[in-house]
Amino acid sequence: MKKIYFIIIMVFISLSGKAQTEHSWGKYLDELYQFDDDNIGSREDAFEVLTELEQHPININTATRDDLERIPFLNATQIEDLLAYVYQYNGMKTLGELMLIESLDDTRRQLLQHFVYVSNDETAAFPSLRNILKYGKHDLTLAAKLPFYDRRGDINGYLGYKYQHSLRYKFSFGEYLQVGLVGSQDSGEPFFADKNAMGYDHYSFYAIVRKLGIIKTLAVGRYKVRFGQGLVVNNDFGFGKLAMISNLGRTNNAIRAHSSRSQANYLQGAATTVAVGRHTDISAFVSHRWIDATLNDRGAIQTIIESGYHRTKLEMMRKHNASQTSAGGNIQWRNNGFHAGITGLFVHFNRPLEPNKKQVHRLYYPEGYDFWNASINYGYMNHRWSLSGETATGGCGGIATLNIASFQASRSLSLMAVQRFYGYQYHSLHSESFSEGGSVQNENGVLLGMDWRFNRHLSLMAYTDYAYFSQPRYQASAASDAWDNLISAIYTRGSISLSARYRLKIRTKDNAEKTALIHETTQRGRLSFSYSMPKWASKTQIDVANSDYKSASFGYMLSEHATFHPLRWIQASASIGYFHTNDYSSRLYVYERGLLYSFSFPAFYGKGLRYSLFARADFNRHLMLIMKCGSTKYFDRDHISSGLQQINASSMTDLELQIRWKF
Repeated sequence: MKKIYFIIIMVFISLSGKAQTEHSWGKYLDELYQFDDDNIGSREDAFEVLTELEQHPININTATRDDLERIPFLNATQIEDLLAYVYQYNGMKTLGELMLIESLDDTRRQLLQHFVYVSNDETAAFPSLRNILKYGKHDLTLAAKLPFYDRRGDINGYLGYKYQHSLRYKFSFGEYLQVGLVGSQDSGEPFFADKNAMGYDHYSFYAIVRKLGIIKTLAVGRYKVRFGQGLVVNNDFGFGKLAMISNLGRTNNAIRAHSSRSQANYLQGAATTVAVGRHTDISAFVSHRWIDATLNDRGAIQTIIESGYHRTKLEMMRKHNASQTSAGGNIQWRNNGFHAGITGLFVHFNRPLEPNKKQVHRLYYPEGYDFWNASINYGYMNHRWSLSGETATGGCGGIATLNIASFQASRSLSLMAVQRFYGYQYHSLHSESFSEGGSVQNENGVLLGMDWRFNRHLSLMAYTDYAYFSQPRYQASAASDAWDNLISAIYTRGSISLSARYRLKIRTKDNAEKTALIHETTQRGRLSFSYSMPKWASKTQIDVANSDYKSASFGYMLSEHATFHPLRWIQASASIGYFHTNDYSSRLYVYERGLLYSFSFPAFYGKGLRYSLFARADFNRHLMLIMKCGSTKYFDRDHISSGLQQINASSMTDLELQIRWKF
């Protein structure tokens, strides 16, 4: 009876809340992963996944473990609790029941409501080809960025014009089938010229099928893969350390389409996951793709380039001048809280890797034509404990291991420990996992974390992480270490939200003469206040940064964000911020609302003013238009950037346009 009363109350709350708040979920993502400026490049990829999920949400009552693992911000415990709740109570009646999932904090609960829905419909069989062709949906999105300035390269140096633009086409039938094409053009790249005779500089084509009998997933074209904890294979996205901490404990195998503008870190060919029993899945993939690289005098690969820029003759010469062939697979078993798996990978290049080892931090970079890796992953989970890990090796002879333990000490307190050892000899060309140094190599560390929901209004989170690097690395010519600490508090009551975060990171790096190691101490803090009303919302925020390395550097930024919903079909927002920093060392990152599939998180340094205007109009269920205008005015310089990117002015203004047509 108590549950029935609670559901009735939650229905009312969820309905009134939906009427009052139609703000973008991007702000909740920013709250969850702010300060994660170490891995900004992958955020656009992750943002794109969430945009796709928003358009094709998951029915929480029929969702499988695989379905929920497609949601990147859920950890293993939260996924288990959601599945257990749906099973125990024969489904949810309203999304308000997410309040009953103890492991879900308020921010994730708000986020989750954008990507799931509640329905009592039974899971349907895979549709017929006739129904796919008849009822499938088409989605065409065009985007362009128009700069109101000229860079030096636009006048003389770049092969193309200064306008950036892209197109996306997708045909889909629910979660069962997606076929798509992405074309993108960076500013300065030639269009229908030079090596871009087919138009765009970059194309991504893909087809992905889900839930076709025993075939859980089948991807053809360009795709991404993740197995285990990513020590052998993971070219999927990552948010950075804080987000990866929240997701550790998930040992999920993921195959998804590469539908972003990124020209790096994807595979091309085919991949599939097949269920061979109630408890066992087998995954396999094969890939062959051309890559950008710098070649030495012997024609060997000196550096693999992942920027994707082809603006100059030199950059164009490096386009697709080497090839990479990859193949691998995974066997995964789950039963009664236990899971275990085996992963294998083989990579071949048509030219040998020959990195320049005159630089000491590159001494143990991979070299040769052929590479292989293998690993085992393992784990156990119950309602209090979660244990998981992966141990890998390869032809390199090195070893890498990552092990995670989490403990639900009480309904409000959870503890986590993460241990990793990545040998300096270990390397895997498709790996990405939890690290301080940015790669699965030359790192030994331990992290201790805590998540404490003090009451329904106040939550606290903190971690401390120590890492030791036994061999030289970039900007450290001898053995070094790093110590990273963070504490965060979020208070929410009614329409008011107050958050505060502080991060302290100490790293040892070379001094100016490179004769000894000294400490680089970086401190970052953020305080924000948000207030929401039925048709508008505001957020006031102050960011501070202090860096002490070869010289002291301090900076701050005061910003104001406002969102307005005058009509149901139109949204508007504006932001303005004043920043003042000594130099790049005290740079500040602030989230801005941007176009679909794009996560705007620019860096600001120097002295200046940043403001932007955003408007979105959903004219009907078929047509949507987005416009964003952003401008940065600097007070401490008469030109911006350098080299071919130099702008001979103290300000820069861009107009971004996006139109989406569904039919």
